[in-house]
Amino acid sequence: MDFLRNTLDKAGIALTSLCAIHCIMLPVLLPVLPLFGLTAWHNHAMERVILLASMVLGFITIFAGFHRYHKKLYPFYSLFLGGFIYWHKDVFGHDYEHAILIVGAAFVILAHVLNLRLCNHCHSCEQH
Repeated sequence: MDFLRNTLDKAGIALTSLCAIHCIMLPVLLPVLPLFGLTAWHNHAMERVILLASMVLGFITIFAGFHRYHKKLYPFYSLFLGGFIYWHKDVFGHDYEHAILIVGAAFVILAHVLNLRLCNHCHSCEQH
């Protein structure tokens, strides 16, 4: 179970990081994408699906750590705040979209890192 939780946390970090890199690099790569038939990579629905998948993965992983080990809520706060910010990245206009995206992704990644640290440094784990 611990191996699975650690793997899911690391997968959440990787998925969120790749998603952020994708969104940041997309304006640079956008003119080239049709040459490779990759126009779906700039689809807002696909971005929402990836974000939702990342949030579900994050919730499952953090809930497993919360329930079994640390009983701390702040990884959930970080996850949901990051997801909320990420989901609304275009509210402040196109000029600020990338900065807001980075902040949202950082909160999601922070949630996974906090969960990993709390689970790996749990003092009450001997009880379970």
